[in-house]
Amino acid sequence: MPRPTLEVADVFRAHGQHWRESHAGHVSLDQLKVMSAVEHCRSEVLGGHVLHCPACEHTQIAYNSCRNRHCPKCQASAAKRWLAARQTELLPVDYYHVVFTLTQPISELAYYNKSVMVGLLLKTAAKTLLTIGADTKHLGARLGVTFVLHTWGSAMTHHPHVHGIIPGGGLSLDGEKWISCQSGFFLPVRVLSRLFRRLYLEGLREAYEQNKLQFFGDCLSITEEKAFLAWLNNQRNVEWVVYAKRPFAGPQAVLAYLSRYTHRVAIANSRLVSMDNDSVSFKWKNYRVKEQNRHRVMTLTKDEFIRRFLLHVLPSGFHRIRHYGLTANTGRKKNLAKARQLLNVKVPIVPLVQEISGETKAHEPTATFVCPCCGAGMIVTEVLLHLYLPRAPPLILN
Repeated sequence: MPRPTLEVADVFRAHGQHWRESHAGHVSLDQLKVMSAVEHCRSEVLGGHVLHCPACEHTQIAYNSCRNRHCPKCQASAAKRWLAARQTELLPVDYYHVVFTLTQPISELAYYNKSVMVGLLLKTAAKTLLTIGADTKHLGARLGVTFVLHTWGSAMTHHPHVHGIIPGGGLSLDGEKWISCQSGFFLPVRVLSRLFRRLYLEGLREAYEQNKLQFFGDCLSITEEKAFLAWLNNQRNVEWVVYAKRPFAGPQAVLAYLSRYTHRVAIANSRLVSMDNDSVSFKWKNYRVKEQNRHRVMTLTKDEFIRRFLLHVLPSGFHRIRHYGLTANTGRKKNLAKARQLLNVKVPIVPLVQEISGETKAHEPTATFVCPCCGAGMIVTEVLLHLYLPRAPPLILN
C-alpha cells in the first residue's frame, strides 16, 4: 500500500512544538506521550535496520514503529493479530451490531472524567444487554458481548459511544440448550434504552457521592450537590440513543467489520487532504444529510486540528476492547465449547496447510521482509540504534 502524501505525523512535526508551548500546563502526560510517539514513528529517532536482498542486491532502510495505540500507522498489524485470535471464537449464528451513545451533556462531563464515565459506559451497556437478554420475557439466555469503544465523530468531535458485537442467541439460564433470537430481530431497542439510561445515571450518582468526578469549564456550574442532582434529573427526561443494526451476513462479515473498527483511531492518514502554515483540511462524513451528500472536506486551524486529535487520547491502561458474558475472559473457552456442543459444530481450526496447484503441501513460513523489487526474502545486515538515551538513576555525589 503506497504511503499517504500527508500524515498526522507531518502535522505534529510542523506545528506540534508550537502547540506544546502555547498550551503548556494544559496538556496531560498521556497526550504528550502520544504526540511524541506519532512524531517519531518510523523515523531514525526510534532506530531500525538495514535490509539487503541477495537476489537483486536491493538495499533499503526500515525504521521502527512506535506501536502506540493512537498512532494511525501502527494499527493494521495490531488489528491482524487481534483478529487471528478471534477467528476461532466465532459461532455459526447470526451476529448483531448494537451501538450505545451518551447524550451531549453527559459527554461534556465525560471528557474530564474519562476513566470513570467512559468505563461506566462500557459496564452499563454490557449490564443492559445481559439483563434484558436473561429476562424470560425477551430471550431468557446468557449472551456474549464484545464491545469496542469509540470517542469520536467523523469530524473528530468528542462523541463517546460503544459498538457491540453480539451473537444472535445464548446459552439457556440452566446451560443445557442454545436459545436463538427471532430471525432479523435481536432485542427491543426502546427497552434497552430505558434500562441503559437508568443504570448509567444511577452509576453516575454513585460516582459523584464517592467524589470520583471532577468538574471544569462549563461543568463547574453543577459542582454543588443540589445543582448536580437537578442536572441529573434533567437527563432522565432525555431520549438516550441505542441503535441496533441489521444482522451481519455470516461470521466472516463480522470479522470484516471488526478489522475496520477494533483498532481505528480518531482520523486515518488517508482522510487528510492538505496542510499549510495555518490550517489542515480533511475528509469527513456528515450523517445528518442524505447519503449522496455526506462526504465533505473540513478545514480547521492547525491548533484546533491537534486539539481535536488529542481529545481522544485514553488514560494509560484503559481497555477499549472488552468482552462480557459468555465471551468474558474468565470463562470464554468453557462457554464457547458448550455452545458448540449444543449447536453441533466442531471447533474451527486455523489451517496449517495450503493448496498449491491442486496438491496439499506443508505451509512454509514466509519471509518477514520482502523485497519490493523482486519479491524475494530480505535479510537484516545492520541494526540502527534509536536516538533516545537510556534512563538511569541520578548520580549520587559524595
